[in-house]
Amino acid sequence: MDQRHGPLYDMSALGFAPGGIVCITGAASGIGKATARMAAKSGLTVAAWDIDGPGASSTVDEIAVQGGNALAVTVDVFDEAQVDRAWRETLALGPCHYLVNNAGPPSRSQGRFAERLVEAVGSMERVAERWLSHCGGSAASMVNISSIAGNLQGSGKTVSAFYPAAKAAIAGLTRHMATRLDGRPRVNAVAPGITITPRVEPMLALPAMQDLAMRIPVGRLGFPEDIAGAVLFLLSPAAAYINGVVLPVDGGVTLA
Repeated sequence: MDQRHGPLYDMSALGFAPGGIVCITGAASGIGKATARMAAKSGLTVAAWDIDGPGASSTVDEIAVQGGNALAVTVDVFDEAQVDRAWRETLALGPCHYLVNNAGPPSRSQGRFAERLVEAVGSMERVAERWLSHCGGSAASMVNISSIAGNLQGSGKTVSAFYPAAKAAIAGLTRHMATRLDGRPRVNAVAPGITITPRVEPMLALPAMQDLAMRIPVGRLGFPEDIAGAVLFLLSPAAAYINGVVLPVDGGVTLA
């Protein structure tokens, strides 16, 4: 049994309309890839965005094998011109109903604090605003990927300083957009706990991470599919009265 992945659920019963289109940034691996595959399994057409073009294509290939529809788009979401070009490519699929804002710099990225912070938060705002300008009439809902780091935990021994600051800012951006847009579209966020992804795996041996993992009430680390299920629920019509929420998906560790 693969101890890095959970079940890939079909969420189509949550009310997604046939032919719905979702754009997922950072779809080459980890949470983004799991969300793309689960979205496709649930009947959505996926625009899989990533700076890693071959990785995005691999995600699309896996979706095709499972019988779904997807388009790979190579894009650096930190680059305004590339984002504009990526939206033009994505709109070839049709109006985009859903957006998952997942891409961002790794949690231990080095460099100037202010630059990393602008990359992490500014890129999400840029992708979202371009989505609204292109697809406002069809836009139904958006989910931003935040983190329990910064919002609910300090994480001072496991990540760079910009990361909790950025994730707290993403929570604020989510609440701002949810109220500014009056729920048209709805805007929510998911705040994952420790999730087994290619970026996180090298950090699991850190004493601080091991201590945190030992305190998770459900008794295990999170799988990317655990986060994907929450994202798909919040995107879906089944969550029609949920707007402006930052949902921790962490096995209960922030309560322990």
